[in-house]
Amino acid sequence: MNLLETARIALRGLRANRLRSALTTLGIVIGVASVIILVALGNGIQSGFNDIFGSLATQITVTPTQGSAPSGGRARDLTDADLEALQDSAKAPNVESITPVVGGTGLLQLVGGGQYRTSITGTTADYLEVNARDLQVGRNFTELEARTKAKVVILGPNPVNELFNGNAAAALGREIRIGRTIFRVIGVAAVSGQQDDVAIMPLGAARSYLLGGGDTLSSMIARADSVATVPAATDQITNILSARHGIREPAERDFNVQALQSLLDQSSQFLTFLTLFTGAVAGISLVVGSIGVANIMLVTVTERTREIGIRKAIGARRRAILQQFLLESMFLSGLGGLVGILIGVGVSLAGAAVLPQLVPDFPPPSVSVGSVVLSFSISLLIGLVAGGYPANRAARLRPIEALRYQ
Repeated sequence: MNLLETARIALRGLRANRLRSALTTLGIVIGVASVIILVALGNGIQSGFNDIFGSLATQITVTPTQGSAPSGGRARDLTDADLEALQDSAKAPNVESITPVVGGTGLLQLVGGGQYRTSITGTTADYLEVNARDLQVGRNFTELEARTKAKVVILGPNPVNELFNGNAAAALGREIRIGRTIFRVIGVAAVSGQQDDVAIMPLGAARSYLLGGGDTLSSMIARADSVATVPAATDQITNILSARHGIREPAERDFNVQALQSLLDQSSQFLTFLTLFTGAVAGISLVVGSIGVANIMLVTVTERTREIGIRKAIGARRRAILQQFLLESMFLSGLGGLVGILIGVGVSLAGAAVLPQLVPDFPPPSVSVGSVVLSFSISLLIGLVAGGYPANRAARLRPIEALRYQ
């Protein structure tokens, strides 16, 4: 008997019990679809993370050590002179730009309205770009306004929510008293989930009217000229500041240099592990489905014992019996895998189209070809393994014993 004839007999056997066959494949369908959908969700979240934070991969933050230096002496502040040294392209060729930041807190008082205490950030005009911050409305302050210490401010979402009931457009052009000085609102930052409770203004204005501090800086935000040169830029910054602060040993450093790329890599790795974990959890349903296939195939062999005996009595070989039941098992699991792929891919594509409309900030699912191929391959393997024992049991039956079976 050739393989084609064996396949026909196997399909005939499955059609004879359509409902049972359909219920058996249901576990495989759910398992394959679950793997594809959950992996697609994980891929979408990881892709969204990379889109949001990928532009920050070249960012390097420099902050002073709080309190005393590790060596026991007084920690030196970061100053404008340190900033100028890091802007020297001869000493730091891989540092594309560096942005100074001074910080503090201040009470915002709306003229004729309420008040709200928030963080104050004094910086240069490239601060928003360096931190990949967008504006809901309005504009950024210019280089001229920064040099002339203009009394302009960009509010974060939280102060706008408190002072203007969340109406960003209403905040534009309004005057706000911060400390003893009146500032004009020229922009409102978009929600980022971090640093939303802030008022951003030119560095000179923050120092002169609010924070003081002379030439000291709260931090500096450097940017490497490429992702590949982040380690080199980090070393250049460390060496320049160590020389200026008289640091001889790494343990004596009174400043911290942190490349955001390392944090992004760790977060991306965590998301990858999370995606693999959710895919593995979904794979449990495939295991359950394989048990169902094995169970049904055992029942099928038992029900058709006399048929097996008759076929062997008229000359059917052990190989033909083995092929027949293996093909039945693989047909069940393969069909379940195909249906599961259609459902999984369909739901993922539908989610990619619908979810951004329902939840604007939710990243759309992204179907992975690897998850589709892997889940279908596993479904076929399940059919082979789950049907192997029942098929072998059927093939080993002796004709006389099978014909006596009632």
